[in-house]
Amino acid sequence: MKSINSFSVSVVIPALNEEKAISHVLKELKETPNLGILEIIVVDNGSTDATAKTASEAGAIVLHERERGYGSACLKGLERILYSERPPEIVAFVDADYSDSPSELILLLNEFKKSNVDLAIGSRVLGKSEKGSLMPVQKFGNWLSTTLIRFFYGIAFTDLGPFRAIKLESLKKLNMQDRNFGWTVEMQVKAAKLGFNCVEVPVSYKKRIGVSKVSGTIFGSIQAGWKILYTIGKLQFTK
Repeated sequence: MKSINSFSVSVVIPALNEEKAISHVLKELKETPNLGILEIIVVDNGSTDATAKTASEAGAIVLHERERGYGSACLKGLERILYSERPPEIVAFVDADYSDSPSELILLLNEFKKSNVDLAIGSRVLGKSEKGSLMPVQKFGNWLSTTLIRFFYGIAFTDLGPFRAIKLESLKKLNMQDRNFGWTVEMQVKAAKLGFNCVEVPVSYKKRIGVSKVSGTIFGSIQAGWKILYTIGKLQFTK
């Protein structure tokens, strides 16, 4: 039986042209009991469709970040949280394409009831993925990246998935910088270097609504893969 979450949570959702999916994400988050959500922040990353309007009408706080990049959008949302008069205890990151099941955020939040958990990552590899939802390039990239992280930093991750939750105080210590595809791996590598208690939680994964800006194109896949590998190597030589 799922226990009741006792933490306050801010949810950050980076979004780029996700008008068809964002309403599903927001509806599920709002209808899932016991999440303890203070606010849902949708960061519109330069959409040319009605993403921002749809999110606002669904009750989300909408911010705008013109600089394209997953990390840029996440940092914009984090900026609001850090300057909030009522900051949350935990920050959760959820994709806007409805490939994750937002209701499963409770599974991540329950991990923080255990001793000293800093970061909970939703693992698509450990969970059940709909056939065709994880492309071969994503599977190979995950395997290669997590293998390198285990080799360099001694921590065994299975996934670099964006569905995650982290204590705000822990997130501050990471001093996140990446403004693009390296955001998730930067968080995990820095957490490993600082000795954070990181856990992975099996989550479900389904085909996204719409076309991916990363795995949906050859150029996007190569660009993202290169940035992730570059970030892993760069942080190896950074104090």
